[in-house]
Amino acid sequence: MESTQLALLTLLTPLVSATVIALFLRRAGALASYLSTAAAGVIAVTGVMLAYGGHRFEVSHEWFAFGDFSLSLGIKFDDLAALMLAMVGVVGFCIHVFSLGYMHDDQAKARFFGGLSIFMFSMLGIVLADNLFMMFVFWELVGFSSYLLINHYCHKQSAADASKKAFIVNRIGDFGFLIGILMCYYAFGTVNLSEIATEVAGGAMLSAAIPLLLFCGALGKSAQMPLHVWLPDAMEGPTPVSALIHAATMVAAGIYMLCRIEVLMVADALNVIMWIGTITALYAALCAIVQSDIKKVLAYSTLSQLGYMVAAFGLGSLVVEHDGHEMMIAAGVGAAMFHLITHACFKALLFLGSGSVIHGCHHEQNIFKMGGLAKKMKITFVTMTIGVLAIVGMPFFSGFYSKDAILHLAQAKSPNVFGVLVFTAVLTSFYMVRMWWITFFGEARSEESKTAHESGLAMTVPLIVLAVLAIVAGQTHGPLSPYGHHFDGVWSQIPHAEGISVYVMSLAILGIGAGLAFALYKPSASDGLATKSPALFTGLTAVKESFDVAYNYYVTKIQDRFAMLLNFLEQILLAGLIVRGLAGFVGLFGIGARALHVGSLHAYVYWFLLGVIMLWGFAGGLF
Repeated sequence: MESTQLALLTLLTPLVSATVIALFLRRAGALASYLSTAAAGVIAVTGVMLAYGGHRFEVSHEWFAFGDFSLSLGIKFDDLAALMLAMVGVVGFCIHVFSLGYMHDDQAKARFFGGLSIFMFSMLGIVLADNLFMMFVFWELVGFSSYLLINHYCHKQSAADASKKAFIVNRIGDFGFLIGILMCYYAFGTVNLSEIATEVAGGAMLSAAIPLLLFCGALGKSAQMPLHVWLPDAMEGPTPVSALIHAATMVAAGIYMLCRIEVLMVADALNVIMWIGTITALYAALCAIVQSDIKKVLAYSTLSQLGYMVAAFGLGSLVVEHDGHEMMIAAGVGAAMFHLITHACFKALLFLGSGSVIHGCHHEQNIFKMGGLAKKMKITFVTMTIGVLAIVGMPFFSGFYSKDAILHLAQAKSPNVFGVLVFTAVLTSFYMVRMWWITFFGEARSEESKTAHESGLAMTVPLIVLAVLAIVAGQTHGPLSPYGHHFDGVWSQIPHAEGISVYVMSLAILGIGAGLAFALYKPSASDGLATKSPALFTGLTAVKESFDVAYNYYVTKIQDRFAMLLNFLEQILLAGLIVRGLAGFVGLFGIGARALHVGSLHAYVYWFLLGVIMLWGFAGGLF
């Protein structure tokens, strides 16, 4: 099969699955789940075949033309797209299999798996798109499918509110993204990614406005401040949705898009992006400390890790020595994509592990009502431990390598950013060990945790697969590497630090964070930080809620009142003065006109003569 045909098969398979489910299988949940999972399996197989089979190509087809203006749909499949496709396919398939067990008894299973399929189609479109317009179309489809999946439990008001919040917040970012695309077309005469790169290489003038407007799209999708508020609320969706959309794939789309438009970046834009990512990483880590919901701990952790990726991209290029010569590498792209891949593996593992815990504890999500699960859920415990070790940067686990690349780049480019990211890494170790310690150890603290049980094979096998990936995904080269030399176009950009100091720093970060967690918390029903330092706990809670408070104040005190003013003006000016006023004037004219129809021929003759005189005067220039 040719490369283009294989890529189209990969892209269209989930669309066919979603269509069949929507038209024929809405009442056949079991069959719909198997069809969607089979489609995800096809994506995983064909995606790996494309990524590892040497398929690298670019093809485009004109969609429509209007004069000199034309729009094309096409596929740009280079090392960056291949790496992303392999990750989306493999992780997506693991999550589909897990969902077979997790959603087994759900009455709306067909709708759920149909939503997963339409999401996979949308995400693959972003990965394969060769131009910004096509990317934007699939970008909006991802937002639509995210809205459906977050709102799966639509009978719950909190889920409905969360889905609307996610949809509205992302539209704000997408508006800036759309303006950036229009400005890009105005500046270069094209939105094709390869043609833009050629224009830039030919010396086209660049401004900070275009990349920053395009970054607005990533600001929403990748939940960066101040558009981060939707992601924690999105945990109202089923746990597999949290794993697929809000940990591994959708939120990573913003990072992928930034790497796609790296050629447009100028120093001022990179500086803004760097600091937004850095501040988001720190803020989200502080918020995670005061969370008691196991999924919201992971949600804020996702925010923080996305901040790491955005900061890494913003740090930009780095000069390195190679074969005795200095050369410039796109280190920001390499470090951001490296952490994106490792994060997808260990965060999907952690979310699915939390889903296994929630399922085993009869849908209890409060970590302070768990405890004693290490003995009752051994597979979940071991795999989640691997995920925790990966995210906190334990040497020889995947997160250690990717986080080290970001910290090394920050140390070389910006000592201030380096200091903030190191402190954030300590906080990451602190809140993740806190969650793990309270959830799995001590005595059972509720009836749900006392009767907890291990999940079935459909849920534990994906955990094992992702646990293996959480270990080996950081090995870009060597006998344990799952990549070979198939993605060197991306991996060659990764900055590496050498020496024992790397391991010492990572162990020190882990030791400080974990030590504080063990010192402050005991596996009990109370929050150790709230007990020992209530002022700090209250302050961090206020920090967490500050953005929602500010937005709610803006909506109720400013936006709603402005809308009321517009409604008042519409009623008075448009509906009243213009619509009803003109209608009244026409009515009065009609009454006067009717009065002229007296039914007398003599009267009509006089009116006729008056008209002739007026016409003669107008023709003669009298009027």
